[in-house]
Amino acid sequence: MASLKFNTHPNKHRCLMLKRKIAKKITRARFRRLKKEMAEISIEQEFIKEGQRRVGAKIEEINEECEQLRGEAQQMIQQSVNTQIRLALMLNILKAREEGYFAKTSQLTQLLRERMAPE
Repeated sequence: MASLKFNTHPNKHRCLMLKRKIAKKITRARFRRLKKEMAEISIEQEFIKEGQRRVGAKIEEINEECEQLRGEAQQMIQQSVNTQIRLALMLNILKAREEGYFAKTSQLTQLLRERMAPE
């Protein structure tokens, strides 16, 4: 009987060794696969970061352009307001002349000259 135990024991040991060896191979394969996946993810993250940098730069460029356009629009509005004021003064000068109010005509003409001076 002792010889039977001796014969079965090495087989069990060999079986355990084989299972461990297979488990090690599987673990190594998983590790290599995970390492490869991590490298791929890292590359993808770099692409994403670069894309985000480009988008950020484009947004900054658009914001600067918007600010410039706001300034130009504000300038156009101011010019339009000044033109409206000058036209109103000219109309009042014509009315004052028609009605014979020369002092008022002179005063409005002086005011119009002052409005024209800055440009």
